[in-house]
Amino acid sequence: QLQLGESGGGLVQPGGSLRLACTISGATFTNLATAWFRQAPGKQREFVAAFPRSGGRSIYAESVRGRFTISRDSAKRTVELQMNSLEPEDTAVYYCAASRSIILSSIRNDAQYAYWGQGTQVTVSS
Repeated sequence: QLQLGESGGGLVQPGGSLRLACTISGATFTNLATAWFRQAPGKQREFVAAFPRSGGRSIYAESVRGRFTISRDSAKRTVELQMNSLEPEDTAVYYCAASRSIILSSIRNDAQYAYWGQGTQVTVSS
């Protein structure tokens, strides 16, 4: 059974950095589309970044482009999110998600992902 688990959240000052990691087990890693979403209090869950299935280019939300970087390590079976120049508006619970079959045009749609981690809190505050 495919399982995901996030780590790396915490409290950071504005302008600081955090690195989140999502460990994936129970599936062939390179056959998955993987993504990060986030949900702030009182708001809907929103897309952050994603890797399409193996060989695809990474995709970012406009709000994080240039500040966040998604990467994948097949040996470690992890998908990581490096977050730089963090802003208070980045405060949210961050979720890792995976899908065995998703078309590129739907990659920002959280309803298309069948597998989710438990989430990790990121708080940006002075």
